[in-house]
Amino acid sequence: MAASEIHRERVRKALNHQRPDRTPRDFAAAPEIWEKLGLHFGARSREEILRHLAVDCRVISYDAFCAPPAAQPDGSTRDIWGARRVPVANDYGTLEQLVSFPLGSVASLEDLRQYPWPQPDWWHFEGLRPAIEAINQNAVYSIRYRVGSVFETAWSIYNLERFLLDLAQAPALPIYVMERIAEVHVANLQKVMEAAADLIDIVYFFDDVATQQGLLISARMYQSAIQPFHQKLIDVAARYDKPVMVHCCGSIYPLIPRFIDMGVRILNPIQPSARNMHPERLAREFGDRLVFHGAIDVQQFLPRATPEQVEEKVAYTCEVLGRSGGYIMAGSHHIQADTPVENVLAMYGKPYGQRGE
Repeated sequence: MAASEIHRERVRKALNHQRPDRTPRDFAAAPEIWEKLGLHFGARSREEILRHLAVDCRVISYDAFCAPPAAQPDGSTRDIWGARRVPVANDYGTLEQLVSFPLGSVASLEDLRQYPWPQPDWWHFEGLRPAIEAINQNAVYSIRYRVGSVFETAWSIYNLERFLLDLAQAPALPIYVMERIAEVHVANLQKVMEAAADLIDIVYFFDDVATQQGLLISARMYQSAIQPFHQKLIDVAARYDKPVMVHCCGSIYPLIPRFIDMGVRILNPIQPSARNMHPERLAREFGDRLVFHGAIDVQQFLPRATPEQVEEKVAYTCEVLGRSGGYIMAGSHHIQADTPVENVLAMYGKPYGQRGE
């Protein structure tokens, strides 16, 4: 195996449930962590940081090819769908929070039809191939294309509480919203595959439909209201023989068999503090049919552990979830701003999961 192929090959082996030379790794973090790591390494870019951490994956996102969030006079930003967010300070940095919902008072389908819905031609993918080639000049890394979300984007412009109530009581309205969002994502994913399928290894979309204790909605409601839109994205990827990764926080356990039946190959972020999401159970029940991505707890463990405990936990998790391949090591979400940089370095400081260990 040529050295220029090793990162991508690690991920490919994990996807095929073969054990690579070490467990492949990915990385996502809050801006404050990127800043701390940049200072630690003396790095001038995020790409330099990823190389210092020996990260095997790279992400290219759909929202890099449309107008960026527009600044509003009140200090908030408005994204392409119309959701408005404002940065809110905490003890460790800032987090964005939604501040208004442009569809919060709609009363009819006609009201929804009058909304200025984004169109696929608002995205311009002429720069897609150059963008991928810039971060992967020698096809060294595994490239994941980030599609976006359907359910989350829908409620971000509708209001979550009302969205969930209407799904139960007046489903035509929230389903119409998801239809308009999904049709854009499906059309754009088709464009992306036509333009750069040979440069992309994994297709990725995200939708949080669970809490720490269970699903936000019933499995039956997921099947009838949301699954059809997810399936359309999976089907586009399948036509190009691209494995699909789904991100869903929380206790997604009841939907895992359904995801597998839909054609999902990779599940992220595996939050071990959520109900029924313990790595041991997931490996035992689904390890031969699913690839796990994440699983190092960013909520309680990483901020509070010692570096030695981090090393032990990462080594253990790589063995449990990656015993026969099938695991990409990463945080159980973005590593949060309250995490000591020493713990991040411990998490990425050794070639965990080496063959023969």
